[in-house]
Amino acid sequence: MTSASEAANELPSAVLFACNQNAVRSPMAAAILRHLSGGRIYVASAGVRAGTPDPFVAEVMNELGIDLSHHEPISIADLHDTSFDVVITLSPEAHHQALELTRTMAVEVEYWPTMDPTIIEGNREQRLEAYRACRDGLFARIKRRFPISGAPVV
Repeated sequence: MTSASEAANELPSAVLFACNQNAVRSPMAAAILRHLSGGRIYVASAGVRAGTPDPFVAEVMNELGIDLSHHEPISIADLHDTSFDVVITLSPEAHHQALELTRTMAVEVEYWPTMDPTIIEGNREQRLEAYRACRDGLFARIKRRFPISGAPVV
């Protein structure tokens, strides 16, 4: 019999990160988990609607050695495969839509309220700092949630 703490430490086989436009938060989170898991977990990201690529995302992820320069935002409706074990939502709108998925599929949904760095105004460096704060917060939360042995340290 598996205890609750052991079950929490088991790695899912497929994880979806969802936010509003799949341009900032969810692609960063997916790329981080993909990087940490080394391919041991299928990871995808999507938005309530598809936005446009954000160059600040590619820049701050590149600082960690993770290439997101070719990311193309997609919507949850455009996903080809929806057989995820866990859906992690990063915005209220995405959480609402993910809960709708539970009507037709058995999936665990977690809500991680995550600040949208695109709302920060200021000069280039101030804006990059907001993106870095978002990235670093996601990185720390993902490392806590998914105890991956042998994960790279960034």
